[in-house]
Amino acid sequence: MTDTVAVGTTGRRAGRAAPVGGAAAIGALGIVFGDIGTSGLYTYQQVVTTPDSRLDKVMVLGTVSMLIWSLFLVVTVLYVRLLMRTDNAGEGGLLALFGLLRLSGGGPRITQVCAVLAMIGAATFLGDSVITPAVSVLSAVEGIETFDTDLAGVVVPIAVVILTGLFLLQRFGTERIGGLFGPVMVVWFSIILVVGLLSLVRSPEVLAALSPHWIALLVAEQPWVAFVALGGVVLAITGAEALYADMGHFGRRPIALAWLAVVFPALVCNYLGQGAEVLRNPDAVNDPFWGLIPHWATIPTVVIATLATVIASQAVISGSFSVVHQAGRLGLLPRLRVTHTSDENSRQIYLPAVNLLLAAGVLTLVLTFRSSEALTDAYGLAVTMTIVITTTIYLVLRHVTRQWSWEFAVGAFIWVIMLFFLASNALKIPTGGWLPLSIGFVVASLMGIWSWGTHRLRRRLQDDAGTADYSIDTEIAQHIGAARVPGTAVYLGRAADIAPLAMRSMLDFTHALHEHVLIVHSTVADLAVVPAQERIRVVDHGSGVYEIAFHIGYYERFSVPELVRLACDEAPELARVDVAAAIYFLSDVTPHYRARTVVATWRQRVFIGLDRLAPERIDSLGLPNGRTVVVGRDVDI
Repeated sequence: MTDTVAVGTTGRRAGRAAPVGGAAAIGALGIVFGDIGTSGLYTYQQVVTTPDSRLDKVMVLGTVSMLIWSLFLVVTVLYVRLLMRTDNAGEGGLLALFGLLRLSGGGPRITQVCAVLAMIGAATFLGDSVITPAVSVLSAVEGIETFDTDLAGVVVPIAVVILTGLFLLQRFGTERIGGLFGPVMVVWFSIILVVGLLSLVRSPEVLAALSPHWIALLVAEQPWVAFVALGGVVLAITGAEALYADMGHFGRRPIALAWLAVVFPALVCNYLGQGAEVLRNPDAVNDPFWGLIPHWATIPTVVIATLATVIASQAVISGSFSVVHQAGRLGLLPRLRVTHTSDENSRQIYLPAVNLLLAAGVLTLVLTFRSSEALTDAYGLAVTMTIVITTTIYLVLRHVTRQWSWEFAVGAFIWVIMLFFLASNALKIPTGGWLPLSIGFVVASLMGIWSWGTHRLRRRLQDDAGTADYSIDTEIAQHIGAARVPGTAVYLGRAADIAPLAMRSMLDFTHALHEHVLIVHSTVADLAVVPAQERIRVVDHGSGVYEIAFHIGYYERFSVPELVRLACDEAPELARVDVAAAIYFLSDVTPHYRARTVVATWRQRVFIGLDRLAPERIDSLGLPNGRTVVVGRDVDI
């Protein structure tokens, strides 16, 4: 019979909170709001020049009203008020929301359907992460053409240099980048606020656009144009999902403060100012943003706008790091090497492999399409799909947990509106919308193959363990006469009460057992951070053999030696165990494919390729190289 002892841990490093206060709000400006904050460069021009539209007062005021109310409903209400209050231990984003749904116990069928939706949503977000930097930086650099058309030839080279520098900066972490970019974004939002107000003062009648009845008038007079225009309006809310995904980097309060006090008022004033400019001068419809800028200020504004769009790219890059990391911990993608860039906030991370892939994808788009206009139709569809899927999972979560309040009704109302946005953006598929769909399809397929392969691999190992009694107690009983050698051995297992492959192999080959044996296995929770008192559990199997089960949040930062030390410090049974000189035994399972049909073989090969992307387990688990023994095994999938 075994005794079970619950052990709490201090949770050092893993559970540190994101920063708060005004400095954090400025840092959030420098990371989170670059994308949505620079949308005014190109959005209104796309909306007001919708094909077959009739440029009149109703068109101008109606489109401005659509932009303002979209910002209010989608960003302020849906994301800041509803979604960001539905966090997973401080972590945000689509996959964090999906983790909460799995915790809610909504049933296997609902969970499976939402798992597919989560994979599609995460994949389309990553597709948007490739497009956003390309279109944002190109749109800003193209501003120099308004100063001198002869400079058009240098737009692409400048954009390539800027984007290359941005990706090289990622290794320094979002905290340092945010501290550098925050003041720049303060200047940027001040500029768009001031030029918008100056234009607004000259034509105050544009304030009528604050009333949503102009949207109804536009729908009544030009229904098809209003519907198609939604495909452009969605460009104003690109960055909303990055805002949610980056919540773990800064926390909800600094992001909400920055949005309500700075970003939202500046964007509203700027869109009103652009509308006023078009009312006064219909010829400005082809470039209403730059029409607000005096000629003498064009070059300085281009410089600030370029820096702002670099920051726009930073928002989705940081968000992509969070999404891929969450996907790895939730079993949707292989776990890639992660560098924690802050000792104060463990959620600020850098993934070198993701950074490299994004850089290659973004630079390829810039060199292929060569203008922001060519990429516009590819922009927005991925964001719309991600928002629709995120809202769907949010509503399912509230339904499963029976939280039917006004928030559920408001979320459902916005969800219906977003379906119209999605339908409008679907019209762009032949002219560029295929690009994010293609990227999303590839990423979602990789997620599906990885989930399939890990499930098969786990089942193969379980079937193998089921062919004989490989329980820990049985192994001890079968080798009761084994020689005992001094020291401590730590065996890393994969399941509770199953003797690890390395332990079975060492007993068969050496017929010896260390004086103290710690069998360690872990499970990843759907929570971002597991409460300290629930993190570790110790089971005494007798004869100096102990089983330690770790329950870790998918965003926690612990090495195996660190957790073993914590358990030994707090569990009385392990007080005499010397972990400083412990030998670690690791079972390394290598998947191999079995030739069957062409499709099955192809899928197996893809899974094996993904498996090789994962870092060495010795490094990812934090094991000491000089005191780790690896026992390998090939497994057919």
